[in-house]
Order: sequence, then C-alpha cells, then structure tokens
Amino acid sequence: MQENLRLLAAIMFTDLVGYTALMQQDETRAKAIRDKHRRVLEDKITSYRGRILQYYGDGTLSMFGSVIEAAKCSVEIQKELQKEPKIPLRIGIHLGDIVYEDEGIYGDGVNVASRIQSLAEAGSVFISDKVFDEIQNHPELRAKSYGSFDLKNVSRQVEIFALQSDNLFVPSEEIIRKKSGRNKRSVAVLPFVNMSSDPDNEFFSDGITEEIINALTKIEGLHVTSRTSSFSFKNRNDDIREIGKKLNVHSVLEGSVRKAGNKVRITAQLINTADGYHVFSENFDRSLEDIFQVQDEISQKIARMLRQNLSQKNHPKKLIKPQTRNMDAYKHYLKGLHLWNKWNPQDVEEAITVFEEVIKMDDQFVLPYVRLSGCYTFLGAIGYKKAEDCYPQARKYAEKSLELDDSLGAAYSAIAITKLFSDWDFGGATRDMEKAIELNPGSAEIRNYNTLLLSACGEREKMLGEAELALTLDPLSIPINHWLGAAYLENDKNVAAIDQFKRTLKMDPTFRNSINGLGWAYYFNDEFEQAIETFKRVPELLKDESKGAAPLGFVYGRMGFIDKAQECLELLESRARKEENVSLEPDFALVYAGMNKEDKFIEYLQKTFDNRLGGLIFLRTRIWDEYRDHPEFKRIVKEVNKGKK
Repeated sequence: MQENLRLLAAIMFTDLVGYTALMQQDETRAKAIRDKHRRVLEDKITSYRGRILQYYGDGTLSMFGSVIEAAKCSVEIQKELQKEPKIPLRIGIHLGDIVYEDEGIYGDGVNVASRIQSLAEAGSVFISDKVFDEIQNHPELRAKSYGSFDLKNVSRQVEIFALQSDNLFVPSEEIIRKKSGRNKRSVAVLPFVNMSSDPDNEFFSDGITEEIINALTKIEGLHVTSRTSSFSFKNRNDDIREIGKKLNVHSVLEGSVRKAGNKVRITAQLINTADGYHVFSENFDRSLEDIFQVQDEISQKIARMLRQNLSQKNHPKKLIKPQTRNMDAYKHYLKGLHLWNKWNPQDVEEAITVFEEVIKMDDQFVLPYVRLSGCYTFLGAIGYKKAEDCYPQARKYAEKSLELDDSLGAAYSAIAITKLFSDWDFGGATRDMEKAIELNPGSAEIRNYNTLLLSACGEREKMLGEAELALTLDPLSIPINHWLGAAYLENDKNVAAIDQFKRTLKMDPTFRNSINGLGWAYYFNDEFEQAIETFKRVPELLKDESKGAAPLGFVYGRMGFIDKAQECLELLESRARKEENVSLEPDFALVYAGMNKEDKFIEYLQKTFDNRLGGLIFLRTRIWDEYRDHPEFKRIVKEVNKGKK
C-alpha cells in the first residue's frame, strides 16, 4: 500500500455506550453484545463500500469513499441494532481531508469526526455541516441542525446535525448543548450568605436568593440553574470555576444579606466562571419595604450584563412583582418555603401550618396558596395522607392562586398537576401546563412537572426532551435526575436508564423511586436477577418486607417462580389487614399481571378504578404495553380518559 496517501473521505466513528459497565456486571452478555456489534458493523460497512480501519476500545473507525453511502450505512446500522438484543451505539460522520497510511488514518478530519461522535447519544447519528451539504438533496436523508459548536482542537466552529429516521434517536438541543460546554446564556445564583447577627434570618437570605432565581427564569433565552442545584453549594467555599464546571454555567451570582431592624444591605457579585473575573459588584442599602425593588434591580442588572447573548425578544420590564406589602407575611412565607424545600412529609406538614399563618396575615398574598396546593398534592401523591383528603385541598388553593394572579406560571402548574391526579383531566392539565411554561419557560420545577404529565399522557419522546431540558436547568436535583432515568426507560433506552438511575442513587442512595426505577430498567434489559436484587433494597430500606413486595412479585411471576410470587401476595394481604387506610389494589394488580393471571389482574385494576386512585393516570406507561390490546384493559383506559365525574 502506498504510504502517506492524502485524500478526501467520509470518516465514521462509532462508540458502544455503557459497554465497560456491562462487562463488570455480566461478562457473558457483554461478549454477546460485542460479537453482534462487530458482526453488524462489518456486514453493513462492507455492503456500503466502506472499510473498518480500526477497532478501539468499544468503537470503530471507518472510511467511505462516498458521504451518501456512509450516511445510509449509519441508518442501517442503527436499524439493525434496535433488534433484540438492542445495542446502544452512537455514530459521528465527517467529510474531511485525511492522511491514509498502513497504520491507519490521521488528520483534522479524523479529529472532527471523533468530536462529533462524542456529542451524539445512543441510537443517534450525528454529522458535520460538510456531510449535510452533500446529503441535503437526498430526501431520504433528513437532518436536524443543533447549531454551531466549538470543538476541542478544531480551529473553526462546526455546525452539527442529527440524521432523522424512524429508527434513529434525535436528542433534544438542550442535552447536546450541555454536553458541548457552557452556554454563555447561563447563570447560577448561589445562596446569599446571611450576615445578620440572628441566625434565624437564614430563611430571609435564602428567600432573597430564591426570588432572584425565579425572576431570572422569566427571561427567555437565559438558562438559570434551579434552586436545588444552586443550594447544594450552601455553606461551602468551592472555587467559582469548579462550580461553573459542575453546574455548566458561564456566570455565577453570589452575595450576602445583612439585616438589622428595618434596614437591609445586600451585596451582589456577578462572576465569570471561566476565569473568575468580576463582571460587577455592588451594594444595595434599603429599608425592608423596598426589598422587592432591590431584588428586581439585581435581576435587571444581570439581564443587562448578559443581554448581548440573550434572545432578541424583550424580557419583562418588571422581573420581580411585589406579592405583598406585609413584610411579616413575607418573612413567614420564606420560613414556610424553607420547610417545603426539605421535601419530606414531616417538614411539609409544618410548612402547611406556616403558609396558613401567612394567609391570615395577608389573604391577598398569592404565593402561599400556590405552595399549599403543592404541599397537599405532595402528601397525597406519596400516600402519606389519603388522596381524597389531599387533592380537594390542593385544588382549592391552586384555584385561589389563579383567582389572585393569573400571570403566575407556578399557579398554572399547580392546577395542572391537581387536574391530572384528582380529575384525570389530561387535556385540561396539558393546557394549564402549557400556560405555565409560556409564563415561566426557565423554571426547572415546572419543566419537571411537565415531564410527569407527558409520561401520563404517553408522550414518550416529548417526555425525554422535557426531562433533558429540566436537567440542564437543575443538574443536581434528585427528582429531576430520577425523571430523566424514567424518560430513558419509557423510550426503551434501558442501558441509559440504568446509568441514570445509578447516578441519581449516587446522589441519594435512599431515594426509593430511583431504586424501583433501576429495578425496572434491569427487568426491561432482561437482567432479571439484577432486577430482583435491586427491588429487594426497598423493603430492606424501609425495614418492612411487605413494602415493595409488588414489583418483586411481578418479576418472580415473569421468571416462573410462582411460589415466590405467591409469597409476595401474602405479604400484601398481611399489610392490607394491618393498614386499612392504605389502598393496595394497584399492588395486587401488578403481581397478578406478573403471574399472567389476567382475570385477577383485570379484577384488581377495576377495583383501582372504582376507588378512583390517582395512579391510574400512568396506564399509558411502558410496563402495561403488553396489555394495550386486551379488551378489558382498553375499556378501563377509555374510562380513565373520560376523567372523573
């Protein structure tokens, strides 16, 4: 072969996602996947007149004489890998000048193709602008642009596209932006430090931080890290540059609050996370009556500083809208908010008491009504209190908040979630959630609620896009990380779901929803033993073998261990006798489904419907796919779709 042959060629990089982890878990399965992976690539690449030049790690480097052939080949590869056992592969293609030697190929074109592949997600094919120029007149090769990116060790910006086909995954723009580096239109507001002599004023400084975060989320085009992620750095002295990396933001706002009597001094600093440069630093001395004005001043100043990178649309002239002139009511509201944000039932119950006190102080103050609705929905959804006691209260407070201020996004999301759980009103919930997003597009909390709603509606692809967006806004939120795992699972991306649930549990090993999520991900990935061991962690965590018995019984039934499934039924029966106020009909239905006892499954599903349990909103999720055509199942789904009378 001639040495140092220079030519223009299509370069394809592939990478097998999650292979190293799979090798550690199940070497036999990993080798079977590797063998199929190589067999498919060798067959398809050869048939499209390409050549595999190198196997490296979990991927390949190939060359094609034709860009069109390379693109068509990539679609066929992904189509074949979607067949069982499914293989998560990402592919990147670039057209560039290369040096071709006996030892391999080199050059900028190879580097660009590698960088493009690293931005892709499992099941997707990413291409460069040069590839797109060649394929755009071929209608069978459609592509979506993500815009231009700065790629490592590449001198020019490269526009990135994803090929679109029924067999290809097309990730959301937000998740790709997050992977590619910091968005200049991004900021995190760190908890303002309480410099007051009274430590009880901590909730006051936290509240000021929260109000500024909420104000900035109203600016279209600005990505604002949500409260959960920002507050994870509370009482820490992390380097600003490291915070920027962890939160993937271009700027950080930090500050302090010193409160004495009726006076308050707020110090605020906006810092560039790339180099630690202070964009501005100012002091604001005001009376407490002017606190909303100060918050608005700070928010507007940040917006002006970032304006050249923001959307061209005008942002609201007033970002902070004073909700009350009663400063005692406002301070009590901040205390309730502090309790609500702890996200455990005991503190939420205490928050309810505080928010009710706030309303007594100022019954026109809208925010405590919104939070009371959230508190009652939370307690009903987790089963801490009876749904029939919680949801009417949630609805009452959400409706009152809309009556007081119909421009508040959080009020619309509150009523949307109430309509979903309480009324099974999917259409009404969707309309209200869309309004909430329109009013507050940068709220991670609203986006996460929408993820849940889309799951209930069976909008699986949209659910994934929304979950990815929520994560970019609040990357350290445990519930948001969990729901991204659930979105992967709903979209049949089992390996990605396993990895995501593991990441969530690394943040909080006791987060029960993600333990169950991981168990289901293993089940759908045909790793039944792993599913069993994972589901067993729930009763161990709760120190009660009757809790968490339903998914265990389901998997035992599917594995043919009927005796063990029967034991799970007996545990449920024992729990039903001890806890008469708990509704376990859905649990019984799940175990009978696993045992393939269709009559008993439908019987308990009907009982679940008769008791109007909110969990029926999730009948469109993946676990029930095999019953989708069962006439009785279809009848119940149809009745749920009609909503509650």
